[in-house]
Amino acid sequence: MRKQLLVAGLTGLMLIGSAFTLPSEFNNRKKSKKAVKHADNLQQDKESQWVDSVFNSLNQEERIAQLIMIRAHSNLGQDHINAVVKDIQDNKVGGVIFFQGGPVRQANLTNYYQSISKVPLLVAIDGEWGLGMRLDSVISLPRNMMIGALQDSTLAYEAGKLMGEQCRRMGIHIDFAPDMDINNNPANPVINDRSFGENKYQVARMGVATIKGMQDAGIMACAKHFPGHGDTNVDSHFDLPTINKTRKQLDSLELYPFREAIKAGVGSIMIGHLYIPAIDKKPNTPTSISYKAVTDLLKEEMGFKGLIVTDALEMKGIAKFYTKGQESLQSLLAGNDLMILPSTSAGSVDAIKKAIKAGRISQGEVDERVKKVLRAKYQLGLANLEKIDTKNLVEDINAHTDSLRRRIAEKAITLVKNDKELIPFSPAMTQQKLAVIAVGADANNAFIQAVKESKPGTDAFIFTARQSVDQIAPIVSRIQRDYKAVIISLHNFSRRPANNFGLSLAERLIIKQLQTEMPSATVVFGNPYALQYFCDAPNIIAAYEDDSTTQKVAAEILFGKIGPSGKLPVTVCPGMPEGTGISYKVNQYTILPTVSPKEAGMNEQALLKIDAIANEMISRGAAPGAQVVALKDGKMVYNRCFGHFEYNRVEPVTPMSIYDDASVTKVCATTISIMRLYDEGKINLDGTLGMYLPMVLGTDKAGLRIRDILLHQAGLVPYIPFYKETLYPNGSPDTILYHREPDANHQVRVAEHLYLENNYIDTLWKKIIESKVTPRAGYVYSDNDFLFLGKIVEQLTGKKLNDYVRETFYEPLGLATTGFKPRERFKLARIAPTEQELIFRQQLLRGDVHDPGAAMFGGVAGHAGLFSNAHDLAVIMQMLLNNGSFNGVQYIKPETVKLFTAYGSNISRRGLGFDKPEKNNSIRQDPYPAKSASGATFGHTGFTGTCVWADPVNKLVFVFMSNRVFPSGGSNTKLASLRIREKMFDVLYQAIM
Repeated sequence: MRKQLLVAGLTGLMLIGSAFTLPSEFNNRKKSKKAVKHADNLQQDKESQWVDSVFNSLNQEERIAQLIMIRAHSNLGQDHINAVVKDIQDNKVGGVIFFQGGPVRQANLTNYYQSISKVPLLVAIDGEWGLGMRLDSVISLPRNMMIGALQDSTLAYEAGKLMGEQCRRMGIHIDFAPDMDINNNPANPVINDRSFGENKYQVARMGVATIKGMQDAGIMACAKHFPGHGDTNVDSHFDLPTINKTRKQLDSLELYPFREAIKAGVGSIMIGHLYIPAIDKKPNTPTSISYKAVTDLLKEEMGFKGLIVTDALEMKGIAKFYTKGQESLQSLLAGNDLMILPSTSAGSVDAIKKAIKAGRISQGEVDERVKKVLRAKYQLGLANLEKIDTKNLVEDINAHTDSLRRRIAEKAITLVKNDKELIPFSPAMTQQKLAVIAVGADANNAFIQAVKESKPGTDAFIFTARQSVDQIAPIVSRIQRDYKAVIISLHNFSRRPANNFGLSLAERLIIKQLQTEMPSATVVFGNPYALQYFCDAPNIIAAYEDDSTTQKVAAEILFGKIGPSGKLPVTVCPGMPEGTGISYKVNQYTILPTVSPKEAGMNEQALLKIDAIANEMISRGAAPGAQVVALKDGKMVYNRCFGHFEYNRVEPVTPMSIYDDASVTKVCATTISIMRLYDEGKINLDGTLGMYLPMVLGTDKAGLRIRDILLHQAGLVPYIPFYKETLYPNGSPDTILYHREPDANHQVRVAEHLYLENNYIDTLWKKIIESKVTPRAGYVYSDNDFLFLGKIVEQLTGKKLNDYVRETFYEPLGLATTGFKPRERFKLARIAPTEQELIFRQQLLRGDVHDPGAAMFGGVAGHAGLFSNAHDLAVIMQMLLNNGSFNGVQYIKPETVKLFTAYGSNISRRGLGFDKPEKNNSIRQDPYPAKSASGATFGHTGFTGTCVWADPVNKLVFVFMSNRVFPSGGSNTKLASLRIREKMFDVLYQAIM
């Protein structure tokens, strides 16, 4: 991003009568009072020199013209451009206000207009919800009404700062935002959802936060429309609205946000075209040309010292009374500093010049206004203009918008009514057959897709705005007949209140009928005032905007992935007053922040190669489906699901699908537990197994070092097929050891209808202890190493491994799925099947651990038994990548993380518990786990087709979940032979820009 503002300009921003405050980064500098005073004096000297120099170079007409700003578009063709050029060259106007067009076209015109102007132009835009309000190719931020639903002003500040950064990138110096009107008239045709709401305190709080964000980004904000345009039913674009309120009423309500904006240091205030007799009784006198409103009230009584800007002088609210430049003169006489969009620039200059000559206003007063404007130009960096660089312009402007829009949606969407607590849909409800009907939509949209992903099998209906009342009955009849509940979404209605917001009678009737006759949840995507037609709805959500981001978040609230927290900023029904909103937390599950690849410095097109690799995996039978999650700098840049649980393509993989993690258990359960105990001084890596497990004393296991066990070089046998000795010669399970149903002596669940004798676990341990240790065997990957480590955790904590890791890590981290024995916590439909196992358990394994040894330990073992989705494992790996910290909580000491994840052996690639890249990756034909993985990378793979990897150097996390062993077990080695995981991990490195 080019440097539009220089430090010399920024440090002077307070000097417009202390109205325009310093950006926070400058406020926070620690300087002595003497140094600050010296710097301020030096800055004022430079500013005065520039202002005086420019002022003295101008004749009378050119000085007056500095007070005029004209309209500019980048989509109106050459005739319009010629007219703007003429005003700049011949009339020497002070600035331009851009409206519709495109970013690159506008930037090129800005560069050109600045190059032909005698004095640098003040460039403005009217972008209340960012540049997307005016420019194509630019993503818009939400309107103020959605911001007003927030309960925390931090996001309002971030929205303001993003708008300011967008403007700076485009060479814009002032954005005529935010709207500080209190919209206490639902029928307001012009303000409405441009307002933060009807509560004066909320309007002021969100408006001030937005102002501070904009001005911290180095542009000037503009509070509008003074004294308050909220309680009108006339659009000042077409006529002059009248507000018949007493001065006391105005003081207590409309003026409050403007007072707060002034206190906060807003750089400019825009005067609306309003007739308010309580302020000025003179007929046909809009506040914009009222001396009593502008000078007496705003300047003198309220003490505003910043720039005062008229609303557009071409609007009928004033143009019906004054034209041909007289509107500019009247505005100047009232006390305004900048006259914007007059009927004529030349006529305005001439009218003001004649007024000076006639003594209606002094030359000195006009000159002071001119110098005030020039001071603002200097403070906004116009003394050191740089040409706008159009390279990556659109990408730069849009880089952070999507992620901010999502965070605003998560905190603003409002659960207005929730009869019988239908929302979020309970597990019982999600097992029922649901329908979703998008009213007003023309095709499937992001909301329908998100609902289907959250509840596979949901059927979708669309009722367009063009359909008639006669078409309601068959649709309602079918939904009532075939479904237990319906989700109703309302789309594409007008944001203006006229003609029922454009909602047809048929749209309103079908919604009301469904709400009345069956269980329903209604989501209104757009202006919340439209909720007035559905006051009796049992369950209703105000979603404020109708973009794909808002639609996805609304679906997540419906299905309990996110808890609602917004409040209605306006009253919509007697039973839904301002401030209504039901809030709750959803199990406090962690949701990793999501950003676009571009925001994380990655190439989105390059990442799409992962999709191709996944599709190849499925088509070649390497695995029926998968979850793939990638993080960069702690933020989700890739989160996709592919395929199905089985090759029959019946059950699709979703983000909340749960997989058997297999040996990923070793690091995401057992190793992190050992690390925590090491932190607490409860285990010594050079201590021996006999020091922690009395059961091995007197055996060849007693002297094995913990460090060697973690490195798989203690000499333990790799695997013991415990199950073989529990089968009859014909291969069926021993009916003495196993029972079909649990009883007092058979409570160890091995699989469905297969419960092992309780005491047999002691036999398993006896076999492990009696297995032979091979001294100096070198690196031998062994499950028994981690069976012992899991047992140490239980011995030292007095808790089962699954309980300890859940209490210590999974619950505090807010993991929704990670844990052992998933059948006790989730519906079977969420868990991917692993194998149609024919040898031991002789059944489809689904929700019971695949590893036979871990199964015989009851599903909890140090080497296997963990189940999770990819998202939650990514949280664990990110915690480790953060040196043991996550969301401000330190789970493991940084030095411990560095010790365990480093190379720990001279004879293998292993770390302490963790797998690592081959040390000679750069020369290998089969680099592992990725060709570009740094030596600091750590993680693990799992037999069922899983892996977790973290690269601290490149700040990457890669998680892959699949059930590659379905249906035939470990004989399917295509996932490895095709190097699916390695290729995907390599794509992440290739995508880094």
